Amino acid sequence: MKVRDYECDIEGIVNNANYLHYTEHTRHEFLTSLGLSFAKMHEKGVDAVVARVNMQFKTPLRCDDEFISRLALRKEGLKYIFTQDIYRLPDEKISLKCETVLVCLINGRLSNSEDYDQAFGQIIELPANE
Repeated sequence: MKVRDYECDIEGIVNNANYLHYTEHTRHEFLTSLGLSFAKMHEKGVDAVVARVNMQFKTPLRCDDEFISRLALRKEGLKYIFTQDIYRLPDEKISLKCETVLVCLINGRLSNSEDYDQAFGQIIELPANE
């Protein structure tokens, strides 16, 4: 991805809130690559929602910087935990370390999602009792 000028603050660095957009876009692209659609899941009554985000800002990104967003995924109980790091290019200096916890609401109730488990099972080994 590339930093756009309107994402920067008066200091000339990416405003902290925009990193949430970058990490969310990465997760959405990841879901799409696995054949999942947020819109279609919502129509089925299945909503993956952010329960918690922990962000550590390292090296600031600036206007026109290019960067890569990487993620890893694990599951603990009902929580899907995304470890997401953003690296500035071309030197791959770490810009952001982030952990995002998602849970699923099925018809408004906290629950396990077979759809997400099936899709994520291609990537991670799910606990035996899940």
